[in-house]
Amino acid sequence: MTCKKIDNMRLIQFILIFTLSINVYAQSDVPEKYWLDDASFSNIINSNSGFGDDGNETILIEFWAEFNAENCFADWEKIEGAKYYRVDIANSPNIKKQYRVRMAPTLILFKNGQKQMSFKAGLDLLLPTDLAEIQESINEINNANKF
Repeated sequence: MTCKKIDNMRLIQFILIFTLSINVYAQSDVPEKYWLDDASFSNIINSNSGFGDDGNETILIEFWAEFNAENCFADWEKIEGAKYYRVDIANSPNIKKQYRVRMAPTLILFKNGQKQMSFKAGLDLLLPTDLAEIQESINEINNANKF
């Protein structure tokens, strides 16, 4: 091989590795403490608020799948009035079955341990909602529980 071909191959390798590492980093932005599995799920859903103001908090659970990681709910840090957690459906078959999760991502809002609302990806594996609609639903759930 000539030096030019070797340099081109190295450049291509660098670009591939760089691109893959950015994609992996982008999808692993949810810290481990926010990941749930079959064993920890019910404890989180049924946990009482530490401040005791209204008993239980609103909780937003994203049912996530590695095969569709690029379509994950990326705005999770912008959610207000709810705690966010993520469940890898490949590692949590019981929860997936219990809540009939067929597509990922699927978002489910819980209040007082009860399912309040869900948002499910379509056949195109895209979530047909945005942060504003999810936040509006959280606000409605929280306001309904004030009375």
